[in-house]
Amino acid sequence: MNDTSKNWLAKLDLAPTDIAAAFTLLTRFPLPVDHAKTGERAAHAAWAYPIVGAILGLIAGIIALTLATIGVQTGISAAIAIGALMLFTGALHEDGLSDCADGLGGGTTIQRRLEIMKDSRIGAYGAAALGAVILARWSGYDAVITVDWLWAFIAVGAASRLPMVLVMYAMPLARPDGLAATVGLVTAPIVLIATLLTLVICVLAIGLLAVPMILIAVLACLPLCWLAWRRIEGYTGDILGGCQQIAEVAALATLTTIL
Repeated sequence: MNDTSKNWLAKLDLAPTDIAAAFTLLTRFPLPVDHAKTGERAAHAAWAYPIVGAILGLIAGIIALTLATIGVQTGISAAIAIGALMLFTGALHEDGLSDCADGLGGGTTIQRRLEIMKDSRIGAYGAAALGAVILARWSGYDAVITVDWLWAFIAVGAASRLPMVLVMYAMPLARPDGLAATVGLVTAPIVLIATLLTLVICVLAIGLLAVPMILIAVLACLPLCWLAWRRIEGYTGDILGGCQQIAEVAALATLTTIL
């Protein structure tokens, strides 16, 4: 192994505990971890976001398909699965979506927009965005349940977490004291691992349909990223949550179009 390869592997700096760190950050699962150490490796753990998404998708799929199997109407099964995901994640991404819609939609200065995004109250823009996205996700879940496709839930969960990693690498922080800032900087090797991991998980789950699904999920987040760049000159944790929600809708739209 040459020096370049050794340096590249050293830059990866992966650890098994990164998966637990990623779960601690993105979910409410009570994992027995050293929170101080997982906090230190928060940025390194970004490579594991697709794994967290895949497992959350698996859980949602099992809940939805089990309910449908015992006779619960598919629409109700879809709603319960989405509600379960909100419970498991603490509605982290949904909160981010509504906050960034309120912040980017209102305020006349960067500082004011950031203040709105930090406010726990929800406004008209946030409520409208949240309602539209939940309705779109519900419709997509309903379609996937109808064809009894558990693997689609896994693929969508993994693909929808990848844009967060890409944004963390490609965009500057808009606020130095928010949740996103505490995670730290994501390096190019971490982005590469997350991308390859997403591709592997999705291809194993749904075959080559994974390629257009991942591509569309990532591209769908570009308008929000462009707006964040224009309005607050960077990203926050709320922007990351908004990207996950938009990517999930885009991934579901791609699969249901094929279905």
